[in-house]
Amino acid sequence: MMMEAYRYADGTVGFPGHHLGPDGEEPVDTVDLSEFTATVVTWTTSTATPPGVREPNHLAIVEFDLEDASDVDQPPVRALGQLTTGDVETGDEVRPIYVEELREPGVGIKVTESQAWDGYRFEPV
Repeated sequence: MMMEAYRYADGTVGFPGHHLGPDGEEPVDTVDLSEFTATVVTWTTSTATPPGVREPNHLAIVEFDLEDASDVDQPPVRALGQLTTGDVETGDEVRPIYVEELREPGVGIKVTESQAWDGYRFEPV
């Protein structure tokens, strides 16, 4: 599974990918963010989580600097996701780690088979 971001004709990269980029054009390529490390911009811990979500749930906004992966000077790409631990600080370096279940399947109001339960958490490097 890829942590897929979309690259657009002007060289910018967006995550999550959208069918149209900032200039209204369709994406021309993808970038697998799981191959990069990121920096923690900010983080928090939720202790009152919805059913099926781990408690405590450590979350962070992270920033991928793709300067080496692009020919274009572009702003960093940010993502919001779970952390593997609450032992992080702003500025720490993390990497995406694939997990089969981010939440407990079958808990909630949606049909279990209608959703993907896998994804990425961020682990300190």
